[in-house]
Amino acid sequence: MSGSADIPQARRTKAIRSRGRPPTGSAQSPAQRMRRYRERQRAAGLRAVTRIEAPVGTLSGGALKHRIIEARSLAMHCLAAQKIMLDPALLARVRRTLNTWRARYGKDAPRALDEWAVILRRPWPQIAAFITDPGERATRLRQSTPFAGVLRVRERERIFAAFRVCGVPTLST
Repeated sequence: MSGSADIPQARRTKAIRSRGRPPTGSAQSPAQRMRRYRERQRAAGLRAVTRIEAPVGTLSGGALKHRIIEARSLAMHCLAAQKIMLDPALLARVRRTLNTWRARYGKDAPRALDEWAVILRRPWPQIAAFITDPGERATRLRQSTPFAGVLRVRERERIFAAFRVCGVPTLST
């Protein structure tokens, strides 16, 4: 006989548990683990982006490129939200950036900066939900985002490279 039939039951159970599996009775199916993961993400104010709203066949070349650029911006904001969730001090940097921009413009500040000021007064879960929202208002405000300084150069380059595959030019090309 070969395999696990030669190993006594007590040793087999201990060996299985030592490989990182939970004790009997508390094991979860992959679907249960995924549900718990998604619940934690929702509780943190994050949502999964599953697709772009408009069907590709109805968009012209320029509009399609614009949608891809919007998707790239959304991807960057999703990554920024993850980083801020891990290090809340980054949110203070975002607020400082916005205050610097508003001081530079004085009374003639663009309306988008005033909108960002209102949004950044909210609690973090609401801010995270907004910056990862694929809706029209969030998309418009992401074009003048104070979250630009949250991502490192390599993180931005990785996202740009992923979208370069789609044929969308970047700022450097």
